[in-house]
Amino acid sequence: SGDVAFDLAQRLSAVLAVTVLATDDTEPMSRDYDVVRGQINSLSGALGGFSLRIDNLQQLEPGGRGGFGWSGSRDGAVSRCDIVIDLTGGTPLVTAPDKREGYLRVEPRDAVAIAALAFDAAQLVGTFEKPLYVRVEETLCAHSRAEQVGCSNCLDICPTGAITPAGEHVEIDPMICAGCGECAALCPSTAITYEDPPVSALLSRMHILARTYRRAGGQAPRLLVHDDHGAQMIRMAARFGRGLPADVIPLELGVVSGFGHAEMLAGLAHGFARVDVLMSPKTERDALERELILAQAIGGQEGLGLIDEADPDALTQLLYTQNVPAPLQDAVLPLGNRRQISRLAAQALNPEAAEPLTLPENAPYGAIAVDTDACTLCLSCVSLCPSGALIDNPDMPQLNFQEDACLQCGLCRTICPENAITLVPQLNLSDDALSQKVLNEEEPFACVECGALFGVKSTVERIMEKLSGTHPRFATSEQARMIQMCDDCRIQAQFHSQDNPFTSNPKPKVVTTDDYFGKRRDH
Repeated sequence: SGDVAFDLAQRLSAVLAVTVLATDDTEPMSRDYDVVRGQINSLSGALGGFSLRIDNLQQLEPGGRGGFGWSGSRDGAVSRCDIVIDLTGGTPLVTAPDKREGYLRVEPRDAVAIAALAFDAAQLVGTFEKPLYVRVEETLCAHSRAEQVGCSNCLDICPTGAITPAGEHVEIDPMICAGCGECAALCPSTAITYEDPPVSALLSRMHILARTYRRAGGQAPRLLVHDDHGAQMIRMAARFGRGLPADVIPLELGVVSGFGHAEMLAGLAHGFARVDVLMSPKTERDALERELILAQAIGGQEGLGLIDEADPDALTQLLYTQNVPAPLQDAVLPLGNRRQISRLAAQALNPEAAEPLTLPENAPYGAIAVDTDACTLCLSCVSLCPSGALIDNPDMPQLNFQEDACLQCGLCRTICPENAITLVPQLNLSDDALSQKVLNEEEPFACVECGALFGVKSTVERIMEKLSGTHPRFATSEQARMIQMCDDCRIQAQFHSQDNPFTSNPKPKVVTTDDYFGKRRDH
């Protein structure tokens, strides 16, 4: 409203070019800043690149004397700016407003907060570096194929709305991305990787911490992953309380919301007895909770946990009374991408697993079950599989599957016309998961003319049963016989048939000089 916005605009007008979008009829008292009236329909962008769509827009009429005049209202106006200051006190104009750079929002009745906001806005002048937190490898993305949507984990979890579909893959707006890392933690194909720090650097730090502790004589170290808020709690506990237990090793990260199941399992594989993530009030928790359930299904529930505690004394009390399981005796060094790290760590943590580990729904590992009675081996699933887990055999009707490559994206289930595919979330730690196995196969049909193998015998017989003698195109036995021919023989048969669809009108006779002279002689 004008009574709040005009005063702030007057103070900022000396350092910024200010436009006030007033939502009431309060008249401005100065021309040091621009004033318009209207309601914001939508807001997109970030610091240095905001775009607003405004409805019921009214602008000041130019004039030198008398009161201010206003133009007629209109919808669909578009404006662009570098900074947005929201003094409405209502619903934020963007998702995750505290993570959107350049979007400043306070309660309009809080005069102290408004004064602090004016100072913050005045500092947003200059050249800034925008960190690139994540990297996207488009060829690995399993978002969609042939306009069929598969994986949407990153789209569903992103708190700022920085991720949008871009055809068969997704794209991330680096100006909006706040670097929480949740998308990288949930990406089943490792198409999105977190770069602050990279997973290889994080695992290297974990390995050095565990190795150094054991070399100093320790037996069962515990890893406490935290952010800057957790670091302050640890310092306060050390200065005014008992401090951390001697076997708890803190590991500070910029954000902990991207610490996924691969990193949790890698911590246990490195030899830590427990791996706990200390959350702060601003931590995005959706991905962490999902990843913890998955990690516990693979590595056990005793050694993994999330700590949601804001009191330093309560934190230390919890750590001193915490149950500490025995660590892995023979520590390993998992390497590679997140999927490879998870598999190597799971094998070390489950050395005697004879059966695949059952995983929760939406897990990125698993197999598929095919109803062989319903499957017609059309191989639509093979053509859409983004990871190559489903493979055909060019020599015979056969559907092969490599479990280690399966992302459980669901594209095969979506595209199957017979609804013959079911996803089975599990983690097979045996070497069988690395090799191909046959899910369904049938006998090929032999061409009645040349004997070449083509198609699926049961499918050809089913088509013969449905069309032969009933469909007008295949009313006679000769026409129906074409169904039993390979492509080459079918074309040959059609070309030499009486009702050949490729036949054109007879070629006209070439007229010669004799024909002209013959017509003259006849006359």
